[in-house]
Amino acid sequence: MRTLISSAFISLDGVVEAPGGEPGYRNSGWTFKDVPFLPEAFDIKGREQEESTAILIGRVSYEAFSPVWPDMAEFAHYRTLPKYVVSTTLGDDKLVANWGETTILRSLDEVAALKETEGGPIIVHGSVALNHGLADAGLVDRYHLLVYPLLLGAGKRLFPATDKDTQKLELVEHAVYANGLQLNVLDVVR
Repeated sequence: MRTLISSAFISLDGVVEAPGGEPGYRNSGWTFKDVPFLPEAFDIKGREQEESTAILIGRVSYEAFSPVWPDMAEFAHYRTLPKYVVSTTLGDDKLVANWGETTILRSLDEVAALKETEGGPIIVHGSVALNHGLADAGLVDRYHLLVYPLLLGAGKRLFPATDKDTQKLELVEHAVYANGLQLNVLDVVR
């Protein structure tokens, strides 16, 4: 079974909305505004590209990333990986041609089936609604969280507000950086 990893820039109060400057959110671009950049705090991002064998994203994130990521040197390896977009509305005619193999999955059942295939880790970037569905369906195996020392208040959060039993996580890696960022790698305990 493949490991599904949810990767996120997250504020201390759980907000993941518009970290890179996406329009429409009051605190848009919060990862770059108030916290000094330290390259070592982002080593996990390079490791994610090296270790991942596929990308899983929701439609909204696909529409945000696909016009930009294919041409970014920072994401060169991602061009070579298969991409899976979970959407009930996206058509094949909306897929970009310069980002490699892309498959549309129409349900979380198809995501579960993908996890059963041979291969290495599948990484999820962005995709708040998809992350909620994946968490509620018990499909997330690991979280890579870069926690920012910020309280953003309102905004979309990584974890769903579903009323459910406690889900235990095991901290398997952590680091604290001079700029206040914290890396938390957590495995979902089953």
